[in-house]
Amino acid sequence: MVGRRRGSRANSGPHRPQQQCSGGPRKTLREPALFAKKTGYESEVPHEKMTIAQAKRGTPAVRPVRVYADGIFDLFHSGHARALMQAKNLFPNTHLIVGVCSDELTHKYKGYTVMTESERYEALIHCRYVDEVVRDAPWTLSPDFLKKHKIDFVAHDDIPYTSAGSEDVYKHIKEAGMFVATQRTDGISTSDLITRIVRDYDLYVRRNLQRGYTARDLNVSFIREKKIRLQNQVDRMKETVKTVEEKSKHFVFKVEEKSHDLIQKWEEKSREFIGNFLELFGPEGAWHVIQEQSGRMLQALSPYASPVASPRGSPSSSPTRGRSPSPPSSPTSPSSRSPRSPRSTPTSPSSRKGASAYPLTFLGDDE
Repeated sequence: MVGRRRGSRANSGPHRPQQQCSGGPRKTLREPALFAKKTGYESEVPHEKMTIAQAKRGTPAVRPVRVYADGIFDLFHSGHARALMQAKNLFPNTHLIVGVCSDELTHKYKGYTVMTESERYEALIHCRYVDEVVRDAPWTLSPDFLKKHKIDFVAHDDIPYTSAGSEDVYKHIKEAGMFVATQRTDGISTSDLITRIVRDYDLYVRRNLQRGYTARDLNVSFIREKKIRLQNQVDRMKETVKTVEEKSKHFVFKVEEKSHDLIQKWEEKSREFIGNFLELFGPEGAWHVIQEQSGRMLQALSPYASPVASPRGSPSSSPTRGRSPSPPSSPTSPSSRSPRSPRSTPTSPSSRKGASAYPLTFLGDDE
């Protein structure tokens, strides 16, 4: 956009504000827009009428295109700002003039406003798209007013505006080729905002009472004020109970979640313990393998002794049988002597014969 860009705050070069013919230069973008002089626009440059095609080409280059947009602008909102943004961006070099109607005209032709005219004027001069504000703007634009402020074009939405006994207050502007249409913003308007407040009247009364406003400030009776304050206390109590209930639910949920986790971990540990027990002590477990291996080791370390034959070939003799611990009988020992004298005991020839056939042997005299 040629000329000053109100939305740009780059520090790429020195700032050169555009000259405001109604009250001097606007030094920085942080300053509000200027109010128009009651005498109108004054400039040494001759103001020649131009067409829309010329304005879109950026000619004449010696002066900006002066675009006028008017309205009530009560409860200034984003819909108003978007309309002014469109008007500001209609041409490469645009000087936007905004006319604001007074309380007297507005109350007469449209209705009561929430904001006073001074509040509405202040709201407009702090809009970034506005270069100049005309206070106490006329309801219908006259040729003298257009000439006085050197207005090239008028910007407004294309919907016929019926007011003051006219089917369209911009009809003569359209016929003169000075009208440029902008688009309305759906879903937002001053009437919509007021409807919200009226619809939720009790809610906003209670809100302001909580913020310290008195019943007299809100035009509320004494009984209604007490009723509203009691209802506020009940609502606060409900909120407290709701908060406690939510916290208790959250606590119970946490406990259930923890208990579920503990039970699940216990089941997993139990399965793991049982599996380890069966793996160790089961039929094919490591314990039986260890016992079997230990038995084999014992057999390897302590083998059974092999049998050895006796001198007479008796299989009942074993190497573990040693000599008798008792000493061998001696014929000279007193114990071996018979109490009877050998002389007194006769022996028969048969007995002697048998004795010689089977000689006596003593244990331990095998060798």
